[in-house]
Formats: sequence, structure tokens, C-alpha cells
Amino acid sequence: MKKTAVVTAGTGGIGLETALGLAVAGFAVTVIGRDAERGAKAVERINATGPVHPARFLSADLASLDQVRALARRITADHATSGEPLTALVNNVGAMFAERQTRGGVEASFVVNHLSPYLLTELLLPTLTAGAPSRIVNVTSGAVVLAKRVFDAVEPPGGYYGFHWYGRAKLANLAYTLDLAARLDGTGVSVFAADPGGAATDMTNGTMSDSKIVSPALRLLWPLVRRTFERSTSGPASAAARPSIMAATDDTLTGRTGIVIGAQAHPVAPHRAAADPRVAEAVRRLSERHAPLAPA
Repeated sequence: MKKTAVVTAGTGGIGLETALGLAVAGFAVTVIGRDAERGAKAVERINATGPVHPARFLSADLASLDQVRALARRITADHATSGEPLTALVNNVGAMFAERQTRGGVEASFVVNHLSPYLLTELLLPTLTAGAPSRIVNVTSGAVVLAKRVFDAVEPPGGYYGFHWYGRAKLANLAYTLDLAARLDGTGVSVFAADPGGAATDMTNGTMSDSKIVSPALRLLWPLVRRTFERSTSGPASAAARPSIMAATDDTLTGRTGIVIGAQAHPVAPHRAAADPRVAEAVRRLSERHAPLAPA
């Protein structure tokens, strides 16, 4: 049976390397991105490897929940028409902002890193279930360890610090991932988180030079922390894609779910806060409020 995969933010960096790995594994890959030119180049690069199935590009700004809904409708319709299963969804999209921004009136980091993949996943669940056995892979980050664990509102109390807010959004998504795995257990849809570790990408290049992205308490230590982080984000994107590729393809994970694949491409324990049912419940309520499955 034909295997198909959707990779968000798949036109460059870790996402493109993930798409390349899935194509090598025999998947028909759809890459999602904002820029049609980058999308065409990504498809050209994937198809140059001689995959079993040609790749394609779909345009969507994943910072817009309306465009996420439109994308989900397109993917759902395509699979209904073709009769082909959706075998894997890799939510690779992520972004960190040095200054506070909003998308649709909601803080941008939380939108891009959690609400967008949450909404796309929920809208595609019927298609993924119909195509089971299938897999959902949500890309996480080590930044979750610096996150505030309060999810009464999108924006936590206190000032805006991009690195911490990025980590908090990723923590929300990791808690959702583990909660979703429990919810879908027995359906044939397996759910994984993948931690890419570090790689030099568009997101990390330049952003980390500004000490304002961390709280004042960390700024005196920031030069040391930054150097450590930059060393960890100097590896190739191809290495950082290995955990996502493993989560989507590895036969040893068949029938398993709720597992975090670490940066060395083997299972690791999830961050304790992400496994807290109180955090998961708060994230669930917040997600349903700000990213309803049907627009108001």
C-alpha cells in the first residue's frame, strides 16, 4: 500500500531533511511552507533523489489558523478523492521571536509552536484514523526545561522573553502530544514527540545573540549559555532530522505510542511537567478556546 506523509515547514532546514528521509523510506511526501519558490526547490531536491513517489508542495502560512484550517480541508479532500491513506503527519513547524508579536490577536510563539500543529492534527485525525496504522510526530525542544508551567492563559505573567515563551509553547505541545497518545491508544494512530537536539537553522541563526530573549536572572550568564547553545546548534540539519525520521518510520515503534525520541534517535523519558495530567488538562482547555476546530 502506498505510504504518504505530510511535513510542515518542510521547505528547508530540519523539515526538508525529514522530507528527504521519508522519501528515501518510500513515502510520497507533501511539504508545507509559505514560499512557493522555496517549495519548488524543495520538491526538486527531493525528486532528484529518485524517490518511489514524487514529492509535492502545498502553500500555507502556518502562523494563520485560518490557513491551517484550509490546509486541513485540502489534505482531507485529496486523500478522500485518491483513496490513499495518510500514513504520517510530521508537525515540524516552529519559531522563536525576539520581540513579542501576535497572529490573529494571539501571541505568535504560542500560535506557531502549539496552536497551529494542534489544530492541524485534530482536523486531520479522521483521515489519519482511516489510514491506520499511521503516525503523528510532533517536534519538541529542549527549551521546555526553562518554561513556565502555568497555562491559564496564552500569555504567562511577567515580561516577554522569547526563549522562555518558545519553551513554554513547546511544553504545551509536548503535553498535548502525550495526552493525545493516551486518547488515541488502540485506534491504530501512534503519536510521538521528536527532539532534534541542535542544528544551525534559520530559527537559531542570529536569534540567540540577543540577551533580551531570556529573563534578567539569566542575562549575566547568557554569554556562557549562548556559547553552549550555539555549539549544540552547529550540527547539520540532516542529523537533527534523524529523530523525526525514526519516529515516522522505525519498525521497532510499530504498535507503540506516547514515546519521546531524543536527539540521539532513541527513546528518552519525557520532561516531567509534560506528563503532568494537570498541565495536559490546562493545555487542552486553552487550545480548545483559542483554536476551535470550527471557526466562530
